[in-house]
Amino acid sequence: MDSPHRPPPHKGRGAVSNLKQRFERHSVEVFDDGWGTLEEEAPPLQTTVTPDPARSIITRNDSPDIGFSQSINPYRGCEHGCIYCFARPTHAYLNLSPGLDFETRLFYKQDAAALLERELRRPGYRCEPIMLGASTDPYQPVEKELRVTRGILEVLARFRHPVGIVTKGTLVERDLDLLAKMARDDLVQVFISLTSLRNAIKRTLEPRAASPARRLELVRRLSAAGVPVGVLVAPVIPVITDGELDAILAAAADAGARMAGYVLLRLPHEVKDLFREWLDAHHPLKAAHVMSLIRQARGGKDYDSRWGLRQRGTGEYADMLAQRFRLACKRHGLNRREDGGLNTGAFRPPPAAGDQLPLWG
Repeated sequence: MDSPHRPPPHKGRGAVSNLKQRFERHSVEVFDDGWGTLEEEAPPLQTTVTPDPARSIITRNDSPDIGFSQSINPYRGCEHGCIYCFARPTHAYLNLSPGLDFETRLFYKQDAAALLERELRRPGYRCEPIMLGASTDPYQPVEKELRVTRGILEVLARFRHPVGIVTKGTLVERDLDLLAKMARDDLVQVFISLTSLRNAIKRTLEPRAASPARRLELVRRLSAAGVPVGVLVAPVIPVITDGELDAILAAAADAGARMAGYVLLRLPHEVKDLFREWLDAHHPLKAAHVMSLIRQARGGKDYDSRWGLRQRGTGEYADMLAQRFRLACKRHGLNRREDGGLNTGAFRPPPAAGDQLPLWG
């Protein structure tokens, strides 16, 4: 049952509200005026897309618990609307809410391909794998028209630059021509994010993302094209999705996945309050149990941001989850052998327009 002091969720959206962001000094509260307006279904929210001027495109990090040092995020915000997205708080830096604003007010880097080519041609550039979509999905619905991710991949393919991709978007299939070619030189790996196999959960948890069956089909098609593909069970949500861990890994392996990973639900900054709203709206009878297990795995808090612990958690519940994942991977033949990894030795900047060709090959 919906709270008497909160309007019902917007159909097709993950966040229940436009929660106040942490830098705001003032907030607005909804209250019941006695006329039943809070019980009315809210009108559909429209998505706006705005160019995001940028001077550079590659983001660098030195986090010791992340397996890459370079990433590119073609978009800010994500229309998939996943309520658990740890990137939601970044919208606060734009003076927007990490709630509904994050999934309806999107920004795209229109000069991404040109900026990337310029950075890759710098004399001191050192080739290291780039992660595409480390924060927001590079294949969210607006990519179909904007083709920002496609432009980035075209540059990376010409420069023979290695890339990893994490997505739950079906548009990755559009770029199979590039991905298959890059895979032949060990220049690409793709991870498909899969949180649940149940459509009923997906519809509220990830309202505008592809269905679980469609994502498994992506795994099949990528694998059939020779693209190294894995599945990322992220996040694992106590009580809500944790019971599906083995089934997800089994289905992924059957579809052709070779690799797998998982992340325990993370609730940084505003995400913890947005997630509580989601629980109250969609799983009110389970909310207390869910939050209890989260705190058990986070040292008694909603979130523990310490490196090395934020992805997996600590304590009995976290240890049990890690053991289940390890045994399931062994049972289904995932992560069975060490791949050679992405190939950085093939990096070759092609001649730029106007460059003089060498006299000798």
